[in-house]
Amino acid sequence: MPFDSADRTPGEDTGPVHHAAPPEIEAAVPLLEPPGWAVAQRSLFGLLDHAWRRFARDFTGPDGRLDYTGELTTRDGVDDFYEVFFNWPQLYLLGGADDLLPASEKHWEGVTRQLTELGMLQGEYERGYDWFHQGESLLLLYFLCMAAPDRWSERALRFAELYVDPAAGNYDAEHRLLTRPHNGSDPDRTGLFDGDVYPWLEKEAQTYGYPLDWLPEAADGGPFPLSADPRLGAQMRDRMGVGDTAVNLAAAGLVLNAFILSGEDRYRDWIVEYVGAWRERTEANGGLVPDNVGPDGVVGGLLEGRWYGGHYGWSWPHGWHSVGHAACVAALAAATVTGDDEYLSLVTTSLDTLIRHAKVMPHTEADSSLPSKWAVELGDDKHTPTIHLPFRHNDSGWFDYNPATPPVPVALWHHTAADADRARLEGLRAADGIDWRTVRPFRAKEESGHEKAWFAFLAGDDPGYPERILATAQAQVRHRLRRIERYRDLDVPEADIHVWQQCNPVATEALVQLTWGGPQVLYQGGLQQARLRYHDAEARRAGLPPDVAALVTSIDPEATTVELVNLSPEATRKVIVQAGAFAEHTITTVRYTTCQDDTWIGDMYDYGHTEPVVTEAAMSCDSAFLTVRLPASTRIRLVLRLGLRANTPSYRTPFDAPAAGSSPRTEENTA
Repeated sequence: MPFDSADRTPGEDTGPVHHAAPPEIEAAVPLLEPPGWAVAQRSLFGLLDHAWRRFARDFTGPDGRLDYTGELTTRDGVDDFYEVFFNWPQLYLLGGADDLLPASEKHWEGVTRQLTELGMLQGEYERGYDWFHQGESLLLLYFLCMAAPDRWSERALRFAELYVDPAAGNYDAEHRLLTRPHNGSDPDRTGLFDGDVYPWLEKEAQTYGYPLDWLPEAADGGPFPLSADPRLGAQMRDRMGVGDTAVNLAAAGLVLNAFILSGEDRYRDWIVEYVGAWRERTEANGGLVPDNVGPDGVVGGLLEGRWYGGHYGWSWPHGWHSVGHAACVAALAAATVTGDDEYLSLVTTSLDTLIRHAKVMPHTEADSSLPSKWAVELGDDKHTPTIHLPFRHNDSGWFDYNPATPPVPVALWHHTAADADRARLEGLRAADGIDWRTVRPFRAKEESGHEKAWFAFLAGDDPGYPERILATAQAQVRHRLRRIERYRDLDVPEADIHVWQQCNPVATEALVQLTWGGPQVLYQGGLQQARLRYHDAEARRAGLPPDVAALVTSIDPEATTVELVNLSPEATRKVIVQAGAFAEHTITTVRYTTCQDDTWIGDMYDYGHTEPVVTEAAMSCDSAFLTVRLPASTRIRLVLRLGLRANTPSYRTPFDAPAAGSSPRTEENTA
């Protein structure tokens, strides 16, 4: 339901979320044979806490910076330093070790000092680069804000002001656009590169081609090869280096983070204004989000009327891979701050257009420009006919066909829980020649890619998925530990700075899906989506308590179902279940399993036990939080009815003091 934050002051509570101590229930079903998924989940937590310490020991210095002694010779590279740690505070939020949060903070601080010394940052922020890469850089900051908002809000709000305040030089309020594709803290950083030509890598040019291929300069050969042609460099600077571009939409994630931290309407208003402008341009373009806007606010103004051809847009280099994710980040941000899901049309109409242009073919026959991505994700199924969507468009039409990637349609469905968004996924599954229950052993840098199998599990088609994806995660962590052994003594050259990402052993996708009931975060600058999160009531911190495992088996609002298991044979644990990544949902009612009859234990001289009699009870909740007391060796299944987006999203926790004047609104009615 929509909300109105007009009367909210920064940090003030706005709903039932923080008013009173959460309602509490107690688990009573005995845990006799621990489910395999629970044992595997806790084992993964233990392995991950070993792995991140090993990486920090072998690849970072005392102040948290990465072991790197070289220079950075282009504008690229900032993201590659921050991305290494992007999911470390995410692991802490899931239930990783207590010292993981201060370690993550140390690495952000150390890398920031390192990049400042290398001339890449100004005021701790990217001097000026595209938002395909900036969005990747900022994931670490967003998770730190979620984990420790008091310590990170000053920086986050200061960074958001670079875009919300027109005086910073990045935003043109009159035309509702960002002024250039390379933007950030340095208003003097203009164009797309330093020097006369774009710093082409030979492999990049072979894979993606050259932009502006319709220009005579790109076709007549000329006195220079294209990779060294200053004429093409000048055209790129003049036509692609100014005005707005679609990947800038990911900046809405930075501003949404500021809104969640502060509740200030000015951040909401900026999102509505900026994303609203792109939504209007999309509608005027027949439902396809354009990728470029001239400084005068005219789509195609610098590209002779073309809605495609902008920097990191539909033609070059990645197409939908960059445009779709940025648009989805922005659309979700606007829907989150307004409660109006119509903003999602910014993405859905474009996605549905691509689906209408889909072809069924083996990947070996496709013209994909992302072959390394699909080699591991498809495996032997590269020969299996499957649905491919066109990722790019130029004067010749649609091209660059790739298998239908699920992160964007899954993110849409997760947010809305709407029949139409679920039907889109089911249609893609029906058209796919590859079994969506397939789980392959890979870990892309986005730490995602298993959404199809997760969707099949939630659809009730694959009860064995939890144990398989946890085993896959174990394999990837152990694989990364071997990589660390191989490369820990490498004097990393600039060309190989991705080695740290390839060695990052923190694997969180499985834990995010199984415990939070959410997809992995959209990698180009999204904020986390989750049906549920957890807090350790005794330790008063985010994450599952020790020994506790969680499995979300349904994320429908009518039946968001989670099973909690306390594997400890001795200790009682108390976990607080939170509705939504940002306590934006309300738990209206809960049904839960219980066992009130202990005759299953048997008499003094019995050699065995009988099956415990499990019954159900119910209770009203009316809160974003629910405390569950888990005595040693107990389990409980919760069926939660949620009011989606009933509360203003917030980073506050159940341990924060209630807002002044608040009053209890919880109500218990055990059945």
